[in-house]
Amino acid sequence: MGLKDKASKINFASIMPAVASVPEAARPKTAPGAMMAFANDQRSDLLRENEDLRARAAQVDELEGRLNEVSAELRSWDGALPARPIDTAEIARSEYANRHESAFLGKAFEEFKREIQEAGRNSQPIKVRAIAKPGEGAKYELVFGHRRYEACRQLGIKVWAVVENLDDRALVEEMDRENRGRADPSPWEQGMTYMRALERGVYPSNRQMAAALGVDISNLGKALSLARLPASVVEAFPTPQSIQLAWATELGRAFQEDEAGLVARSLALGPERGRLSAKAVFARLVSAATSLPAAAAGPTQASHALKIGDRKVGSVRFDALGRPAVRLSVALQQPQRDALLKAMQGFVDALPR
Repeated sequence: MGLKDKASKINFASIMPAVASVPEAARPKTAPGAMMAFANDQRSDLLRENEDLRARAAQVDELEGRLNEVSAELRSWDGALPARPIDTAEIARSEYANRHESAFLGKAFEEFKREIQEAGRNSQPIKVRAIAKPGEGAKYELVFGHRRYEACRQLGIKVWAVVENLDDRALVEEMDRENRGRADPSPWEQGMTYMRALERGVYPSNRQMAAALGVDISNLGKALSLARLPASVVEAFPTPQSIQLAWATELGRAFQEDEAGLVARSLALGPERGRLSAKAVFARLVSAATSLPAAAAGPTQASHALKIGDRKVGSVRFDALGRPAVRLSVALQQPQRDALLKAMQGFVDALPR
């Protein structure tokens, strides 16, 4: 067989590399087709870019929302003061303190103290104010948080506190609001705060103090009446916290009309202290003095009526110790008030010193 015949029988396609075929549609055959293909490519790029921008915009919106939330939270802390641990030895009780020492005794306080011990600190900070001239003594004065302070003091740990500059009026108002929002102090304890604030001129009158504190003026007056009771009367009760506000009117009347007898009855209850309930003590204090020995009851008080013509307008009463109490039921004009005060002061000035 010749070479020509052999060559005619060789399949050259089987030994040559395959050439990839290009789809006819992928190759524009005309100029308009090429332009359309280019436009489609540009459109695809724009769509992809648009989707990318939308995704980024969504991220921006999310970040902006989170930023607004954080900003709102920060605004809620505007004016907030940081709490820090302070040695209880650097803190003095306020002169307006309304917690009697008996508030730091008993099962309830021991439970409260154990909770603080287990936590390692007071979870709610107390508030103090800096003392203007601390010297070598305390650096701060307690505003509120007397039980938390006392618990930490007894445990020998530092108390977490917020320090804020407050005047006396702000101190009284914050102490009153904070305590009424928690376990209310007893009427006697609250009355002690009111009385000290009035004595120190923090408020010019009961009415203005009641308005500033947002308390009922009648209840404020009753609390003041309890706070003004003699120490022996308060000590006759199991604790000052056991004296009820409802008893203020009768105790106050007994104090005004028969102070010597009230004191005598309270002293007579001394041996029975701790064995009588608060209600029983109250009943004994406001009862007639006839149940007491004559020496303890004292002589009958003398009372003299003050009259205008036949009309009684007042009285002068002398108690067992000879102390006078004058009551008038007539309204006086300012010149009459001045004259009365001048006459009384002149009488007092003439008394032996």
